[in-house]
Amino acid sequence: MSRTVRRQRVPIALLVPAGLGLTFLVLPLAGLLLRTPWTTLPQRLAEPGVLTALRLSLETATVATLLCVALGVPLAWLLARVEFPGRRLVRALVTVPLVLPPVVGGVALLLVFGRRGLVGSWLDETFGVTLPFTTAGVVLAEAFVAMPFLVIAVEGALRGADPRYEEAAATLGAGRFTTFTRVTLPLVAPGVAAGAVLCWARALGEFGATITFAGNYPGRTQTMPLAVYLALETDLQAAIVLSLILLTVSVVILAALRDKWVGTT
Repeated sequence: MSRTVRRQRVPIALLVPAGLGLTFLVLPLAGLLLRTPWTTLPQRLAEPGVLTALRLSLETATVATLLCVALGVPLAWLLARVEFPGRRLVRALVTVPLVLPPVVGGVALLLVFGRRGLVGSWLDETFGVTLPFTTAGVVLAEAFVAMPFLVIAVEGALRGADPRYEEAAATLGAGRFTTFTRVTLPLVAPGVAAGAVLCWARALGEFGATITFAGNYPGRTQTMPLAVYLALETDLQAAIVLSLILLTVSVVILAALRDKWVGTT
């Protein structure tokens, strides 16, 4: 049975602003591609500073994502499966880093985990651990801004999962933890994977909280976004190359998740 597709005329009052909006979003990316020094790109990618920043970014983003998975998945399960007083408030607090300016997040981390902070002073006096301006501080800053992406994705997957499988496991004598690990996690694995990828991408691109809480020290806390910021003052071509790497990662992430986040016709 054939289906007739009706083509509707697009009002010019909508077509013009839509075209301007698309141009506004695409033109800066096109400018980046046009200004990329393609002839010297391999040599610039092989520069020690670029490789160091890239390695540090990949390592810290990966560790931050693992931390977010370890803490965020149980938090998402709690929000999706357990009724408790103040759940709406907890959900709102979890999403605060999404709208909080990253620099403010960095200041907040400094006040809590700094050497004179609420928790940082205890860590320093008891264990001699200092988090600000260290690689561990980078991981902490990235996890702070990236975890909401994971929690929201996993909570949505949990709400969309059929709870009858979990109820059946409970009737067979499985405890809550066993049900969670053997039944719930396999059901929401695609959501966890998508949330982890988005979390990793957000951690990779983090700037404000990182530079505020961890500083900008090459080889220790200088990630790719910070290297871009520094290169803008000294070497525009290097900044373009670093930006191109981050753009490539963003496109790859979007392509990998297109079936989940982008509607198809």
